[in-house]
Amino acid sequence: MVKKVFANIYIYLILFLMYLPILVLIAFAFSTNDTIAIGEAFNPGFDLFVSLFSGNKVSIQIWTAVGNTLIIALISAVVSVVLGTLGAIGVFYSKRRSQKVVEVATQIPVVNAEIVIALSLTVMFVFLGTYIFRTKLFSFWTLLIGHVVLSLPFVYLSVKPKLQQMDPNLYEAALDLGAKPSQGLFKVTIPQIMPGIFAGFLLSITLSLDDYIVTEFTRGPGLLSGDAAIETLSTFIQASLKKHTVPAELRPLTLFIFLGVLAIVISIVVIKYYKGKNKNRRGFVRHEKTSF
Repeated sequence: MVKKVFANIYIYLILFLMYLPILVLIAFAFSTNDTIAIGEAFNPGFDLFVSLFSGNKVSIQIWTAVGNTLIIALISAVVSVVLGTLGAIGVFYSKRRSQKVVEVATQIPVVNAEIVIALSLTVMFVFLGTYIFRTKLFSFWTLLIGHVVLSLPFVYLSVKPKLQQMDPNLYEAALDLGAKPSQGLFKVTIPQIMPGIFAGFLLSITLSLDDYIVTEFTRGPGLLSGDAAIETLSTFIQASLKKHTVPAELRPLTLFIFLGVLAIVISIVVIKYYKGKNKNRRGFVRHEKTSF
């Protein structure tokens, strides 16, 4: 009993320390203070929310960074999911030797340091731009390639277990019943591994939103930034930190991001709950019919 109490206290203490910085940012989002300092008087107000949507120079920079971040995250996640899913399916149905080679190659970016990936991509783009294309390649496309390279292995690792859990006879049965290989892929295989695909999609978005190193090394002009270098939230905050002036408008933006993530998590939990409930209900009805 005592061990259980101490275990619960330890768990809740760790959770409290993890979420304390987020809670502090959320609390000071409703403050008019320019800085967050211990001992400074807390002045409540909604001035930061008004300033965030006021259209001034800082707010435009913030929303430009938000737009760039979301566009890159969504596009890179879609590309990573398509390539990672097709790659996982292809490797699953290939020979064992080929499977081992691809699995080792896929795990290297996962365990490798992100700075190594960023430097490797930078050297490759500089070489191609200098000796092959004779122009500067750094743009939205190099940034997109960097994010896809970062996310692709995680999509593969998310889809692979679902393929291993799937009954391989289902696909063969679909072909025996007259389905084309493409029909068997989209009507049998894809629905069976959809949870792994969705998990890989969420991982890709998270990795892209959170990335700084690959973005800093591979970005160029484009997207909402126009002719200037693409600014994402991570690069914008890092540039602000170098100037020792982090915009206070980022605090209410943090609140919106936290509420958005919280809404997504709650929605997923509720959907899974009702799906499980309906599945159990259908199983109970089927059992009742069988008993009669």
